[in-house]
Amino acid sequence: MTAKSLGRLIRDRRKSLGMKQADLALVSGTGLRFISDLENGKETCQIGRALQVLETLGLNTTIQPRDK
Repeated sequence: MTAKSLGRLIRDRRKSLGMKQADLALVSGTGLRFISDLENGKETCQIGRALQVLETLGLNTTIQPRDK
C-alpha cells in the first residue's frame, strides 16, 4: 500500500457514497485541504486523521506481515 493507492481507495469510496470532498471533510472532522491532500497521496498526511477518514467512510484497516 502506498500513499497514492490509499488516496485512490479513499476517493473511490467517497464517490461511491455520493459525497463531495467538502462533505467528507465536514463529517470526518477534518478540513477540505486535508481530504484533497490525502486523496492525492501526500505522504506527510497525519495518520490519525487519515484513520478517522477511513472510519467515516466505513472502511476497515488491517495490518499484517507481507508474504515472502
